[in-house]
Amino acid sequence: MQTPPSSLPSSLVCRGLHVRFENGPDVLRGIDCDFPAGEITSLVGPSGCGKTTLLRVLAGLQKVGDGMIDIDPPAKATNGEIAFVFQQPTLLPWRTAIDNVILAIQLSRAKTLRGNLSPMEAMELAEHELGLMELPKDAFRRFPRELSGGMKMRVSLARALVTRPTVLLMDEPFAALDDLSRTALGDLLLRRWDERPFTGVLVTHNIAEAALLSHRVFVLNAGRIGEPIMDDLPRPRDESVKTSTAFGQLYARISSALRSQGHD
Repeated sequence: MQTPPSSLPSSLVCRGLHVRFENGPDVLRGIDCDFPAGEITSLVGPSGCGKTTLLRVLAGLQKVGDGMIDIDPPAKATNGEIAFVFQQPTLLPWRTAIDNVILAIQLSRAKTLRGNLSPMEAMELAEHELGLMELPKDAFRRFPRELSGGMKMRVSLARALVTRPTVLLMDEPFAALDDLSRTALGDLLLRRWDERPFTGVLVTHNIAEAALLSHRVFVLNAGRIGEPIMDDLPRPRDESVKTSTAFGQLYARISSALRSQGHD
């Protein structure tokens, strides 16, 4: 089976980012922040504070009025080097689970993969990725309407990771799931990162999720961003870390930052 080439994770540096929607206030107001290569960073804050807008700017889906973003090494979504996971799985309903993953390979293979893959090789690569996401084999050829919410998100993550992106952007990917599915997918994401580190940016309203998955956490409020909160919990991690004193202290720090940002 031919696989995508391994690439070093990219760092992202944002300086002076401003975004204003037509006839509205500034959504981002001079954002300065760094997303180190090979780390997962969470963005937390109240609804409407600019988290998703910042994520869309990083993905190249939203233009900025002012400021700059430096990505090193350079990475593009069109090459499969930057992948985006939305809150909703956004699977094509007329394609099976495996065909949704194969589509990502087909769209990016010209730049991301070494040479053209045969249809059989693309199918093997998609099957391998779905297996890593622990989707049951009998679900590979089901249509999205035949999958549970957790299964759909596994397919969405497989579609994002199959091209071996250097940057993975996630907009509350587990928010609509039940607690068991959310826990399982969080653990799985950590295991995938352990196997092949990527630069991750996760938008979440869940403080515990941010503390569990991240290397650092930024709190946003009213389009402004605070200083990074470093997450030094030991790795590898799983749900058991939530019972530790260090986890409780980190949770409290993030909660305090949210409260203080909210009063600015």
